Amino acid sequence: MTDVLAVTEHRRGDLRDVSFELVSAGRELADATGGDLHLAVISGDVDDFAEELNREGVDQIHTVDYGEEFNHDVYAQAVEALYDDLSPSVLLMPNSVNGLDYAPAVANGLGLPLVTDAVAFEWDGALTATREMYGSKVETTIEVDAERVAVTIRGGEWPIAEEIGDANVAAFDVDIDEGAVRSRVTGFEEVGSGDVDISEAEVLVSVGRGIEEEENLELVERLADALGATLSSSRPIVDAGWLPKNRQVGQSGKVVTPKIYLAVGISGAVQHVAGMKGAETIIAINTDPNAPIFDIADYGIVGDLFEVVPALIEQFE
Repeated sequence: MTDVLAVTEHRRGDLRDVSFELVSAGRELADATGGDLHLAVISGDVDDFAEELNREGVDQIHTVDYGEEFNHDVYAQAVEALYDDLSPSVLLMPNSVNGLDYAPAVANGLGLPLVTDAVAFEWDGALTATREMYGSKVETTIEVDAERVAVTIRGGEWPIAEEIGDANVAAFDVDIDEGAVRSRVTGFEEVGSGDVDISEAEVLVSVGRGIEEEENLELVERLADALGATLSSSRPIVDAGWLPKNRQVGQSGKVVTPKIYLAVGISGAVQHVAGMKGAETIIAINTDPNAPIFDIADYGIVGDLFEVVPALIEQFE
């Protein structure tokens, strides 16, 4: 069959945005293949999740009521069982921490070629996927010489599906092998938690490795104060221990959608861009005119942040 099966994602009782992006990506593919779009909802409050995911373009939603949170072994078994039952042409999964945990195992178990981190694709009897390389400076296309394929999609590349649909929702019975479930989620610990939630901020000033030294952070903090903004950062700043984890923007941090995002000394690696490309207005300061951040910025300043930032502080103070 030429159907598409997309595996949705949730965490701590909430569906993640990529689940609704999967609906858009899946519908695009299903229209191209001439098949139906099926969604898999595994674990958690599957009935409520299915109701939320019932968006225009979805034909079938299959719920697997087993456990509360993501579990590699449960997902691997459930997805393989659904695939065997539906025989779709394309298996879509998120290119997230969880998705990349089980996607390779599922693809290997099903004998499917796996394309990761797709940002676009076409279908003409087989899949052609677009990926980015070298810090998003180069786009490449991969033609998959197979009738069936597994794909993970990058978050933030497809729009969030919003229109309500009329999909059929049905429970899918999977005989989970308990002996193969080798781990359990027993709780969550907030790493680097604090009194600031950058995902709620309307204005973010975000700092990257261009700041060079920890003591230079004070300069960007002054700019954030002058703007009445919240300070955030790219991953290298957190990895260096200069700011806590709750300040990190990106795939392994938080996804933010502020009205204004000012990127200071951030090159624009794909992992970071995935977390902030939804901002209404993006402003970038970088010495490299070819930095990928300028590809998505609405406004850009090619210059030394140690000259530009003090001038901005003076202006806004």
